[in-house]
Amino acid sequence: MHIADAQREGRFRFAGGFYGQAVSGVLWFVSAALATWSTPKAAIMFLVFGGFFIFPITELLIRAGGSKPLSSENSLPQLGRQVAFVLPFSMPLLVPVGQFRLTLFYPALMILLGAHYIPFVFLYGMRMFAVLAAALLGGGLITAMYLPDSFSIGAWYTAAMLLIFAMVGRVLVDREQKASATREAV
Repeated sequence: MHIADAQREGRFRFAGGFYGQAVSGVLWFVSAALATWSTPKAAIMFLVFGGFFIFPITELLIRAGGSKPLSSENSLPQLGRQVAFVLPFSMPLLVPVGQFRLTLFYPALMILLGAHYIPFVFLYGMRMFAVLAAALLGGGLITAMYLPDSFSIGAWYTAAMLLIFAMVGRVLVDREQKASATREAV
Protein backbone atom coordinates (compact mmCIF):
# COMPACT_ATOMS: atom_id res chain seq x y z
CA MET A 1 0.00 0.00 0.00
CA HIS A 2 1.33 3.44 -0.93
CA ILE A 3 1.82 5.96 1.87
CA ALA A 4 -0.78 8.36 0.43
CA ASP A 5 -3.34 5.54 0.36
CA ALA A 6 -2.51 4.54 3.93
CA GLN A 7 -2.85 8.17 5.07
CA ARG A 8 -6.19 8.55 3.27
CA GLU A 9 -7.50 5.36 4.82
CA GLY A 10 -6.49 6.63 8.28
CA ARG A 11 -7.99 10.09 7.62
CA PHE A 12 -11.29 8.53 6.62
CA ARG A 13 -11.43 6.05 9.51
CA PHE A 14 -10.53 8.61 12.16
CA ALA A 15 -12.49 11.42 10.46
CA GLY A 16 -9.43 13.66 10.28
CA GLY A 17 -8.75 13.21 13.98
CA PHE A 18 -12.26 14.37 14.90
CA TYR A 19 -13.08 11.71 17.48
CA GLY A 20 -9.77 11.79 19.35
CA GLN A 21 -9.59 15.57 19.43
CA ALA A 22 -13.24 15.86 20.48
CA VAL A 23 -12.69 13.43 23.36
CA SER A 24 -9.50 15.27 24.33
CA GLY A 25 -11.22 18.66 24.04
CA VAL A 26 -14.03 17.58 26.37
CA LEU A 27 -11.46 16.22 28.82
CA TRP A 28 -9.58 19.54 28.75
CA PHE A 29 -12.84 21.49 29.20
CA VAL A 30 -13.74 19.49 32.32
CA SER A 31 -10.21 19.95 33.64
CA ALA A 32 -10.42 23.70 32.94
CA ALA A 33 -13.73 23.86 34.81
CA LEU A 34 -12.20 22.01 37.76
CA ALA A 35 -9.18 24.35 37.65
CA THR A 36 -11.50 27.35 37.73
CA TRP A 37 -14.14 26.23 40.23
CA SER A 38 -12.51 23.42 42.22
CA THR A 39 -8.87 22.73 43.06
CA PRO A 40 -5.70 22.48 40.99
CA LYS A 41 -5.21 18.92 42.28
CA ALA A 42 -8.66 17.84 41.07
CA ALA A 43 -8.07 19.48 37.68
CA ILE A 44 -4.66 17.90 37.19
CA MET A 45 -5.72 14.44 38.39
CA PHE A 46 -8.76 14.47 36.12
CA LEU A 47 -6.71 15.44 33.07
CA VAL A 48 -3.84 13.04 33.72
CA PHE A 49 -5.94 9.99 34.59
CA GLY A 50 -8.65 10.84 32.08
CA GLY A 51 -5.99 10.95 29.39
CA PHE A 52 -5.55 7.19 29.69
CA PHE A 53 -9.09 6.75 28.39
CA ILE A 54 -8.80 8.98 25.30
CA PHE A 55 -7.90 6.17 22.92
CA PRO A 56 -10.41 3.59 24.20
CA ILE A 57 -13.26 6.13 24.13
CA THR A 58 -12.17 7.33 20.70
CA GLU A 59 -12.10 3.78 19.38
CA LEU A 60 -15.53 3.09 20.89
CA LEU A 61 -16.99 6.17 19.15
CA ILE A 62 -15.39 5.24 15.83
CA ARG A 63 -16.78 1.72 15.98
CA ALA A 64 -20.20 2.98 17.07
CA GLY A 65 -20.13 5.25 14.01
CA GLY A 66 -19.71 2.20 11.80
CA SER A 67 -16.21 2.93 10.54
CA LYS A 68 -14.41 -0.13 9.23
CA PRO A 69 -10.96 -1.12 10.55
CA LEU A 70 -7.82 -0.17 8.67
CA SER A 71 -6.66 -2.75 6.15
CA SER A 72 -3.92 -5.16 7.13
CA GLU A 73 -1.70 -3.67 4.39
CA ASN A 74 -1.70 -0.29 6.16
CA SER A 75 1.49 0.01 8.24
CA LEU A 76 0.71 3.45 9.70
CA PRO A 77 -1.07 2.10 12.82
CA GLN A 78 2.39 1.06 14.05
CA LEU A 79 3.47 4.70 13.88
CA GLY A 80 0.21 5.71 15.55
CA ARG A 81 0.90 3.40 18.49
CA GLN A 82 4.41 4.80 18.86
CA VAL A 83 3.16 8.39 18.72
CA ALA A 84 0.52 7.55 21.34
CA PHE A 85 3.26 6.79 23.89
CA VAL A 86 5.23 10.01 23.34
CA LEU A 87 2.94 12.16 25.48
CA PRO A 88 2.57 9.88 28.53
CA PHE A 89 6.30 9.11 28.52
CA SER A 90 7.15 12.83 28.47
CA MET A 91 4.63 13.80 31.17
CA PRO A 92 6.99 13.07 34.11
CA LEU A 93 8.60 16.41 33.13
CA LEU A 94 5.46 18.05 34.50
CA VAL A 95 6.27 16.99 38.08
CA PRO A 96 9.28 19.31 38.58
CA VAL A 97 7.56 22.04 36.55
CA GLY A 98 4.51 21.86 38.86
CA GLN A 99 6.71 21.81 41.93
CA PHE A 100 8.58 24.87 40.70
CA ARG A 101 5.41 26.80 39.86
CA LEU A 102 2.01 25.12 39.72
CA THR A 103 0.62 27.69 37.29
CA LEU A 104 3.08 26.41 34.68
CA PHE A 105 1.48 22.94 34.62
CA TYR A 106 -0.97 23.65 31.79
CA PRO A 107 1.46 25.67 29.64
CA ALA A 108 4.05 22.89 29.94
CA LEU A 109 1.48 20.25 29.03
CA MET A 110 0.33 22.40 26.10
CA ILE A 111 3.89 22.39 24.77
CA LEU A 112 4.16 18.61 25.18
CA LEU A 113 0.76 18.13 23.52
CA GLY A 114 1.73 20.41 20.64
CA ALA A 115 4.91 18.43 20.08
CA HIS A 116 2.84 15.23 20.24
CA TYR A 117 0.70 16.45 17.33
CA ILE A 118 3.63 17.09 14.94
CA PRO A 119 3.84 13.44 13.71
CA PHE A 120 0.10 13.54 12.97
CA VAL A 121 0.96 15.68 9.92
CA PHE A 122 2.51 12.58 8.36
CA LEU A 123 0.23 10.02 10.02
CA TYR A 124 -2.91 11.56 8.52
CA GLY A 125 -1.28 13.45 5.65
CA MET A 126 -2.91 16.65 6.92
CA ARG A 127 -1.05 19.95 7.34
CA MET A 128 -3.83 21.01 9.68
CA PHE A 129 -2.00 19.18 12.45
CA ALA A 130 1.05 21.42 11.97
CA VAL A 131 -1.20 24.42 12.58
CA LEU A 132 -2.72 22.76 15.67
CA ALA A 133 0.76 21.89 16.95
CA ALA A 134 1.91 25.49 16.44
CA ALA A 135 -1.22 26.85 18.15
CA LEU A 136 -0.62 24.63 21.18
CA LEU A 137 3.14 25.19 21.34
CA GLY A 138 2.76 28.94 20.85
CA GLY A 139 -0.16 29.12 23.24
CA GLY A 140 1.82 27.27 25.89
CA LEU A 141 4.80 29.60 25.50
CA ILE A 142 2.68 32.76 25.53
CA THR A 143 0.68 31.57 28.54
CA ALA A 144 3.85 30.70 30.47
CA MET A 145 5.61 33.95 29.59
CA TYR A 146 2.80 36.51 29.72
CA LEU A 147 0.07 34.96 31.89
CA PRO A 148 2.09 32.98 34.44
CA ASP A 149 -0.26 33.77 37.33
CA SER A 150 -3.36 32.26 35.72
CA PHE A 151 -3.73 28.58 36.48
CA SER A 152 -6.68 27.75 34.21
CA ILE A 153 -6.30 29.95 31.10
CA GLY A 154 -4.12 27.41 29.28
CA ALA A 155 -6.66 24.65 29.88
CA TRP A 156 -9.52 26.74 28.47
CA TYR A 157 -7.44 27.70 25.44
CA THR A 158 -6.36 24.11 24.76
CA ALA A 159 -9.90 22.77 25.09
CA ALA A 160 -11.12 25.34 22.58
CA MET A 161 -8.28 24.63 20.13
CA LEU A 162 -8.85 20.88 20.28
CA LEU A 163 -12.57 21.21 19.63
CA ILE A 164 -12.11 23.76 16.86
CA PHE A 165 -9.53 21.60 15.10
CA ALA A 166 -11.67 18.50 15.61
CA MET A 167 -14.38 20.22 13.59
CA VAL A 168 -11.91 21.50 10.97
CA GLY A 169 -10.52 17.99 10.48
CA ARG A 170 -14.01 16.55 10.18
CA VAL A 171 -15.06 19.14 7.59
CA LEU A 172 -11.89 18.62 5.53
CA VAL A 173 -12.33 14.85 5.47
CA ASP A 174 -16.05 15.06 4.73
CA ARG A 175 -15.26 17.28 1.72
CA GLU A 176 -12.54 14.89 0.57
CA GLN A 177 -14.86 11.90 0.86
CA LYS A 178 -17.62 13.65 -1.09
CA ALA A 179 -15.17 14.68 -3.82
CA SER A 180 -13.84 11.13 -3.97
CA ALA A 181 -17.37 9.69 -4.23
CA THR A 182 -18.20 12.18 -7.02
CA ARG A 183 -15.07 11.21 -8.98
CA GLU A 184 -15.89 7.51 -8.62
CA ALA A 185 -19.48 8.08 -9.76
CA VAL A 186 -18.35 9.80 -12.97
